[in-house]
Amino acid sequence: MQHTLGTYLKEARKIKSLKIKELSALTSIDPAIISKIENTDRLPTDTQLQALSNALGQSYGDLRKHYLAEKIYQLLEHEDFAYESFILAEPRVEYLAGKKALDTIELNENTLRALAELDQLQAQWATLKGLSGIRREKMDEYFSLKYTYESNKIEGNTLTLSQTTAVIKDGITIAGKSIQDHLEAINHEEAIQLLYDLAKTKVSFSKHTLLQLHSIILRGINSRYAGTYRDVPVRITGSEHIPPQPFLLVKMMEDYFMYYDLHKSRIHPVILAAEMHERLVTIHPFIDGNGRTARLVMNLILVAHGFPIAILKGDDVSRQRYYDALSDVQIDKDPAAFYTLVIEALKASLEEHIELAK
Repeated sequence: MQHTLGTYLKEARKIKSLKIKELSALTSIDPAIISKIENTDRLPTDTQLQALSNALGQSYGDLRKHYLAEKIYQLLEHEDFAYESFILAEPRVEYLAGKKALDTIELNENTLRALAELDQLQAQWATLKGLSGIRREKMDEYFSLKYTYESNKIEGNTLTLSQTTAVIKDGITIAGKSIQDHLEAINHEEAIQLLYDLAKTKVSFSKHTLLQLHSIILRGINSRYAGTYRDVPVRITGSEHIPPQPFLLVKMMEDYFMYYDLHKSRIHPVILAAEMHERLVTIHPFIDGNGRTARLVMNLILVAHGFPIAILKGDDVSRQRYYDALSDVQIDKDPAAFYTLVIEALKASLEEHIELAK
């Protein structure tokens, strides 16, 4: 027997040993209507559902879930392409569930303490970052090169740190390395410079900003898709998460920027940066370069709020931890490990910046 909203309510009434007339007296709902609801001949109004919830001692949230399931069934019941329609809607429903689950961000005590420590380190860094001239230039160069090397390494780039430096600073071509490896280093370094310019001029993060960053990342590598959303399905190697179909991207990316606009002044900037990073790689709007672009977005938000760049490392252990933390959010809707990863990377960056500035 199908467990419909009606059967759920009937069972709850019997557990309470109530007759339909008695339930009617408690809820002010006509007995005939209660009978039709229990027999699945009609759905209750929201007011009626709340009254039934109170009278039967049932969670309104649980009743609402059964109600929505019933509505979906009724909508698709007589459709020739019901199953196909449901399959097409499923990725959007999954994304919505994950997005809603994170709309109200609850941080555990460890995360709150770690954020407070970051704020203290940021205040200390703010008193030192006024240094200028060659010293500041060399420090910025050091972190930019390190960031480019690590971010590209996460994605499989085979250049070493010294080779990355030689390609970017001296324009040297490394024998035995692909053209793509070289372009990824050059492009990423330029994208970092754009990041700093955008943060300095207080340009608000938007679709235009995102596509600017991505177009640099894929320049000369994939001209057709540089700075544009993908129009084909993709899969992420080694991940259980299946990115949404391309026809869903426009709406999802609208939601993505809406989330930023709604939360940019409401949550801690480090959590906001982590959220915008994770959400972008989860939607996976680009044919390639999603990870690099998402980390640039994260760092754009951090730098705009007075933090230095956070460098997520690309060695095997660190990369696996990064992927596992993303999977925790994408599959289990648990962002705690990803927040911790970003916080730790930013703390290490702050401490190193402070040490070098002294």
